[in-house]
Amino acid sequence: MQGRLAAYQRRVGSAIETWLPDADDTPGRLRDAMRYCVLGDGKRIRPVLVYTTGEVLGVPLAQLDGPACAIELIHAYSLVHDDLPAMDDDDLRRGRPTCHHAFDEATAILVGDVLQVLAFKILASDPAMLPDAVRRLRMIELLADASGSRGMAGGQATDLAAAGRQLDLAALEHMHRLKTGALMHASVMLAALSALALDERRRDGLSRYASSIGLAFQIRDDILDVEGDEATLGKSTGVDRARDKPTFPSVAGMPAAKARALQLHREAVAALDAFDASADPLRWLSAFIVERSS
Repeated sequence: MQGRLAAYQRRVGSAIETWLPDADDTPGRLRDAMRYCVLGDGKRIRPVLVYTTGEVLGVPLAQLDGPACAIELIHAYSLVHDDLPAMDDDDLRRGRPTCHHAFDEATAILVGDVLQVLAFKILASDPAMLPDAVRRLRMIELLADASGSRGMAGGQATDLAAAGRQLDLAALEHMHRLKTGALMHASVMLAALSALALDERRRDGLSRYASSIGLAFQIRDDILDVEGDEATLGKSTGVDRARDKPTFPSVAGMPAAKARALQLHREAVAALDAFDASADPLRWLSAFIVERSS
């Protein structure tokens, strides 16, 4: 799986590059900033989920490139905007200066804008994807919902408003399911929409799997913000505590946070009981998410 993970990461990077502006396109500053933010190092766990889920369902990789690119572009745009001074005001992302430091704030805002719309252009026009227009529209709707006020953007707004406040665990989990979980869930379900024959039991299992790993991923991020190594993570640590943000370790304590992440991993694996050993890559990814160091 480590080799497959690296192969998926390379594949989506190459696929995204075909959609980005050419080297001689203008405006040059915006073009360069787009490439800077999208083509750098990163875990690319969301497109990896698209590819892995699709392969488990027998979908050719070429049909998965479009959804994988779209989900990664939405994620990349969200990082650029989250790093801005008006939001989280971060200096480091993926081991190098954030977009607004490498370029400027106005360019960073525009980069987020264009990456977001490019994601939907890909879902609408990628010739290698399924030609079924109804399924494509459902993919666009799914990604829009996962990105909007009832998904990632709503979760970020809740996160910003929660600074300095006390949240109970139910409210914290809800925020995390929106801020991080919604796009993780969409990654799996975009692949499911690419499969021509998928019964309701397996579709429901994939949805429950995706919900569990999405929350587990954010809990692990909370843990790494306390225990992680900045050089390994490629971003600053201790940020949540410095900003007085509610996190799983701060609300429930570190032992409970780690226990909840492991519980979610078990729930994710159990959700795949309708699948045979062919779904082992998804089971491996769930373990990877709760054990990762970056």
